[in-house]
Amino acid sequence: MKKIYRMLLFVLAGLSLFSSCNEEWKDEQYEHYVSFKAPLNSEGVTRIYVRYKHDESTNFKLPVIVSGSTTNDKAITVNVAVDPDTLATLNIEQFQSRTDLYYEELESSYFSMPSTVDIVAGENTGLLDIDFTLQDIDLVDKWLLPLTIVEDPSNSYVPHPRKNYKKALLRVMPFNDYSGTYSGTALKTFLRGFEGDAAIVKSDVPVYVVDDNTVFFYAGTIDEKRTDRRNYKIYASFDEQTKQVTLTSDNPDMEFQVNGTPVFTVEETMDATRPYLLHRYVTISKIDYYFTDYTSVPNATIGYTVRGSLILERKINTQIPDEDQAIEW
Repeated sequence: MKKIYRMLLFVLAGLSLFSSCNEEWKDEQYEHYVSFKAPLNSEGVTRIYVRYKHDESTNFKLPVIVSGSTTNDKAITVNVAVDPDTLATLNIEQFQSRTDLYYEELESSYFSMPSTVDIVAGENTGLLDIDFTLQDIDLVDKWLLPLTIVEDPSNSYVPHPRKNYKKALLRVMPFNDYSGTYSGTALKTFLRGFEGDAAIVKSDVPVYVVDDNTVFFYAGTIDEKRTDRRNYKIYASFDEQTKQVTLTSDNPDMEFQVNGTPVFTVEETMDATRPYLLHRYVTISKIDYYFTDYTSVPNATIGYTVRGSLILERKINTQIPDEDQAIEW
């Protein structure tokens, strides 16, 4: 009989302990800090992709979240502001004295947003509506919108103590149907006059928006890290009717010359294993142009011939209605 009593006491004690453990989970395990949902990439920024529209704005919704293990139980109005000081710190940490590589603060003419975000009781997320108007933006400059959560004098909320949570460093990347990172393995750069010799090849060629049907890229092997990259922009305009691509330059010193007429094709296929995923390929072929690099070597010029093709693959999740979110960047 004593053994039975002991067993019952053991069971009752266990049930009491289990009940008390369960009660603990009803309490908040962390803190209801307020932060942005803007994870940083290897460059220390958050890339956001915004559809370019020539004569109208494009809306981007930046999540503002309340952390914790329990649901937020009160209405909160979160104050946000542009934060140039953090941008200045980022530039120094990332690039030191290379001021030509610094991110530029996005000019106020290119965006508008409210100064507050409301998070209702019973919800852990609010959305900051940012409207971008990007007509005539020049993506030679690396535009960044730095935001911060401002402390509330009434202490109705607490910004997250970790700097990278209460900050959002938004690298604004407008896109159109032809922009993105192209595969450059089939585009070869030769010294002019030595087209039969070994070529220089770049694995990736970034292509930036100019307007709805025009993009630009840098000539030859020149990239975003060149201090003089602005001098070597090549514009590519896509004609949907003729499927031709017109290449031009606005810098006569580059001595840009196109041989023949490039053309483009667009192909779409569904993924073999993920039937909701659409693969869209843009191929620019018959590229053949000359240009002169007149700045990399003092008092000398170097001529180049560039020939081949570029291919852009864009993966689109057809189950997601928002275009910028549907594309797997």
